[in-house]
Amino acid sequence: MNIDSIERGVVIDHIDAGKGMELVRLLHLDKLTCPVAVIRNARSSKTGKKDIIKIEDEIDLDFDVLGFIDPSITVNIIVNGHIVEKKRIAPPHRVVNVVQCKNPRCITSVERELPQIFRRADESSVYRCAYCEQEYQQPE
Repeated sequence: MNIDSIERGVVIDHIDAGKGMELVRLLHLDKLTCPVAVIRNARSSKTGKKDIIKIEDEIDLDFDVLGFIDPSITVNIIVNGHIVEKKRIAPPHRVVNVVQCKNPRCITSVERELPQIFRRADESSVYRCAYCEQEYQQPE
């Protein structure tokens, strides 16, 4: 498959295969009025398969969401058809209102207006609810 390049915008690359649509939902890219292309299961020399998202406009991205979903993502800023900046993403120390706590005894199950806060445990990739310490399990 051949996908054209963009003149100006953002390319989110090296997304784990299958996670592209989750990023579209979490970043609200479906609400944009500019062209957005989601390429699923593209060939990758490093991982075999990957997803790519191309956005034909300059937008602000939530890097915490990107790092939470997949810290191996790179974000390329495109101007005049060329990459002018390549950003590597790091896992955030905390995310707010990205995922919900699954613990039925958590205060967030009763007090719906409370923000859903998850903090990274030490330097691992494990995130825990800030209220009840319930570990977040990434869906496979």
